[in-house]
Amino acid sequence: MSSRTSVFQLLAIIVFTILILYFAKSILAPLAIAGILAMLFVSFNNKLERKGFPRWLTALLSVFVLLIAAVGLFFLLNWQLQSFSDNVNAMKANLLNLLTKIQNWLDTSFGIDKEQQKAIAQEEMKASQQSSGLTTSFASGFLGLAVDAVLIFVYCYLLLFYRNRLKTFLLQVFKDSPRAKTIDIISSATKVAANYVGGLAKMIIVLWILYGVGFTAIGVENAIFFAILCGLLELIPFVGNLTGTSLTVLGVIAQGGKSDMILLVIALYAFIQFVQTYLLEPLIVGNEVNINPLFTIFSLVLAEALWGIPGMVLAIPVVGIVKIICDRVDVLKPYGFLIGTDKRPKPVLTFRKKRR
Repeated sequence: MSSRTSVFQLLAIIVFTILILYFAKSILAPLAIAGILAMLFVSFNNKLERKGFPRWLTALLSVFVLLIAAVGLFFLLNWQLQSFSDNVNAMKANLLNLLTKIQNWLDTSFGIDKEQQKAIAQEEMKASQQSSGLTTSFASGFLGLAVDAVLIFVYCYLLLFYRNRLKTFLLQVFKDSPRAKTIDIISSATKVAANYVGGLAKMIIVLWILYGVGFTAIGVENAIFFAILCGLLELIPFVGNLTGTSLTVLGVIAQGGKSDMILLVIALYAFIQFVQTYLLEPLIVGNEVNINPLFTIFSLVLAEALWGIPGMVLAIPVVGIVKIICDRVDVLKPYGFLIGTDKRPKPVLTFRKKRR
């Protein structure tokens, strides 16, 4: 009876947590992103503080590094978008030519003449314009994104500055648990999140180089733009790489690329995915986040339903932290086994100095 009660209690906690996450998205999403980013700098800040740097300065330096990275990425994208916009007229001509071919095919195959197709397209455009104000939604979305970005930087600074207080708070909350185990959970969760995010950033840079060289060699116009796009979309597991390749293929079609170039883009994507799966991820990202494909996909779908794209970006490191907690708490070990894999982390080689 007690086991059944504990199961119901766990289900109730899960449902209650999901409801809070869904309705408090605008409040919790920036805080969660800032928390993951702050974990990335904990080790760096500890090293600086052991050398005598004040905590306010180390936290400020970390936020400054994030700000420089964000500004650099913004200018890089802006530079590539300007280069991309230079070819818009040629792409419009290619798309109109393609549209004419499609219209002729529809007329020949299904008997839908161009006037009927034009009437259907106009009705769809009117319906979309009536259902949503594009300008208003874009402006509000951009403003909300800017506010969230500012909040992320502020939260990141405060989390780094008050990290000892937060650690003490957790130790007081779980005072009935062994202190050493609680400290181990906190440090392990921080390390795994930092290694995953840092490794992912390194892998994206490598993918930028691979895609950039590959697209340039194939002859894709605006190769750097599509390389940056494919690399950034790797932030979303599974879905991102397929989306990036699909957009590149559409871009090649709009640029008037022939079928052989499209096949080369797909072949390049398959090759880079092979390199990423069997070389980059084991070497750069590592295997600390051992989650089986079932719960990886489930967590991505659930995160997208709750928080959209930010949720999909945060899903894997958050589930990795949950798994660490489950693996170290006896009552939760079955759940850690359920969401995990049979892979074991590679042992870390340590070298001890010989005593003289």
